[in-house]
Amino acid sequence: MEKQPYELNILYEDNHIIVVEKPQNVPTQEDESKDPDLLNMVKAYIKEKYNKPGNVFVGLVHRLDRPTGGVMVFAKTSKAAARLSEQITSGVFEKKYFTVVLGKPRETSNRLVHFLKKNEKENIVSIVPQSEEGAKRCELVYKTLETKDEISLCEVKILTGRSHQIRVQMSAIGNPVFGDAKYGGDKLGKGFNLALWAVQLKFEHPTTKQIMTFVSYPTEDMIPWKFFTISKYLMIKST
Repeated sequence: MEKQPYELNILYEDNHIIVVEKPQNVPTQEDESKDPDLLNMVKAYIKEKYNKPGNVFVGLVHRLDRPTGGVMVFAKTSKAAARLSEQITSGVFEKKYFTVVLGKPRETSNRLVHFLKKNEKENIVSIVPQSEEGAKRCELVYKTLETKDEISLCEVKILTGRSHQIRVQMSAIGNPVFGDAKYGGDKLGKGFNLALWAVQLKFEHPTTKQIMTFVSYPTEDMIPWKFFTISKYLMIKST
């Protein structure tokens, strides 16, 4: 079997779901780069652990952009995949992110609504008028947790799942994500990883109906996370 490019960090697993921590700069699923991706790593792990023949089913129900790290859940059965997807559509499935942005947002907390359009060829997302063909509504709620010098730690909850959504919307209000060369966040964070992390997932287990919460911390000794005490803002323990 092909060697894994990194050790899979499994936060939880049962017969229906597997919750893992996605490393930064690893694709969620195979893309044009053909670099090792998380979905195939999970499949390889299941195939090896349970000695499964042939193709292994793993349901991809949500995604994280390649530069973003953090917690993700995959379905191990088609029924679980369908039920988790229904929760995303209905809003039961909750995702929380932490990000470090440049400057201090003018409003301590706010709901942002924009219309986005992605240039697939250039892999860049732009804010466009609602009337433009291909425009997709996106919405998030952010809260500024702490500001130190020229950067701020923010909590973000996305209410729609669009590519590059947090990066584009925070940049639109003048506070791009630290390290984000695509949307203006490299003025201070050039050469550093994107400071965006999926810190919490909350959803209903697809069969037991139990409400489950999973937490993943960004690497606290790395810039810019090291300038904040991340743990005091994430008091909830994983299920």
